[in-house]
Amino acid sequence: KGTRKVTQVRRKTILLTEDNPDEAELALLGFERINGPYQVQVAPDGESALDFLFATGAHADRHRNLQPNLVLLDLDLPGIDGFEVLRRLRQNPRCRNTPVVILTTSDEHSDLLRSYLLGADSYLCKPMDFDCFTDLLEQITQRWLPSR
Repeated sequence: KGTRKVTQVRRKTILLTEDNPDEAELALLGFERINGPYQVQVAPDGESALDFLFATGAHADRHRNLQPNLVLLDLDLPGIDGFEVLRRLRQNPRCRNTPVVILTTSDEHSDLLRSYLLGADSYLCKPMDFDCFTDLLEQITQRWLPSR
């Protein structure tokens, strides 16, 4: 009998930091529509994002060396804002090279500059239209999570 090689696609982890539950749900629906090998972890605030990234707090049982493959980061978060999350992420050697895409409603030039100075890989404004938002998510994943 011949043997059949079974390849298993490793799901890539995306950390979505979004405090607005409706926008988080739209992103999850968009990723569902894209139907890629993604596992999306939602963090509703900066503290939750840092707990996930550094395997502390509610995520203390997570293996700390398994970092997300991509971080989608909103800037306007309750408590610890997106800028501080980005700053701490870039200071940590394990997270230094993790792609971070700022996904925000802010089109302020000062926010864009500050994000890039802190080490963001990309800065994108969220479109209001769901189809456009889904297209943007697909472009982000194609750019930052290439299939290999």
